[in-house]
Amino acid sequence: MSNKIALVTGANRGIGLEIVRQLASKGYETILTSRSQEKGEQALMQLPDDQNIHYHTLDIVDPKSVEAVKTDIIREFGRLDILINNAGINYDTWQEAQNADLDEVKETIETNLIGAWRMALAFIPIMKENGFGRIVNVSSGAGALNGMAGGTPGYGVSKAAMNALTIKLGKELQNTGILVNSVCPGWVRTDMGGSNADRSVEEGAKGIVWLAELPKDGPTAKFFRDGKEIDF
Repeated sequence: MSNKIALVTGANRGIGLEIVRQLASKGYETILTSRSQEKGEQALMQLPDDQNIHYHTLDIVDPKSVEAVKTDIIREFGRLDILINNAGINYDTWQEAQNADLDEVKETIETNLIGAWRMALAFIPIMKENGFGRIVNVSSGAGALNGMAGGTPGYGVSKAAMNALTIKLGKELQNTGILVNSVCPGWVRTDMGGSNADRSVEEGAKGIVWLAELPKDGPTAKFFRDGKEIDF
């Protein structure tokens, strides 16, 4: 069992909720977060009440919300060991880069990239102080430059940028005890993935949890699917 502290963004449903479930079952003090307190509390009701699962309302787009969660976590636990940037929006299959609504693209980037970046900036100093950290950025094959196709412009560009952020942070934080990696969970049966997807949320979450548990000599600044490195 572990007494490490883990926070999962966008965790009131789908892959995020399953990540919380899997981490808590392994003994982590796991913090489930969501923008809506009502939805977050409903999510808690789907989880075992005998595990160390905590809830915080969090809007990663709002700097004040991020700062409030950071303050609460420091007060309650004194540190954060694992940050899983799972929150993401807008798989925009209805538009292309050539005719994209840039306001919509901007909103997507604000959550999928800037929100994740904001969370990393909030907790990296704490991780540095403790000489330990795992940052897992939940990305997508849609953001892989290698073989990238057209379509889903806001989502694809935001996830490609998230992968670039993973490389930047991973390289800069070498030798600090902090490992930063991106992960593609695959095509998962969630609200975003749809009912025809070929993977369960359990399968999708498994590779994310694997990265959260990397040993100290584990990889950093890499992109993974199912525990195997893939091309950015």
